Amino acid sequence: MSDRFISTNYRTDCYHCRQVADQHIQAMPNRADVTCEACGATRVFVPRIEDVDEAGRLAGPGAWPVWSLAVAAACRNCGVSGPHDITVSCRSITVKCRNCRFTHLYRFDLEYMAGDPTDGRSAGVVTGHSGTCP
Repeated sequence: MSDRFISTNYRTDCYHCRQVADQHIQAMPNRADVTCEACGATRVFVPRIEDVDEAGRLAGPGAWPVWSLAVAAACRNCGVSGPHDITVSCRSITVKCRNCRFTHLYRFDLEYMAGDPTDGRSAGVVTGHSGTCP
């Protein structure tokens, strides 16, 4: 089975550059990333819990805007290819298989800026959330 089990885009305004752009979401067993296609700002989430959660959610979304998506993928628990519910919030990402309810919880860990493609230098470290996330 592939290490990358979820890969999708969600078009919205970036928390860093404020441009409306695709936000590329990848969830793998060892981490989850959300990367802005416009500015390269990347938020890295690390896994905290993998479990079958009866309620379907391991953590509350918080007070900030939440992205709720459905993406087709193969489940790492039951092996069935089908829809997975993804909830992306400021501080966490949850991925839940609709078939067996196996749920992954990732917690926010790190954010950074991608290198500038014109000269290869780092564009700098993201030091804030532009007022969108505490």
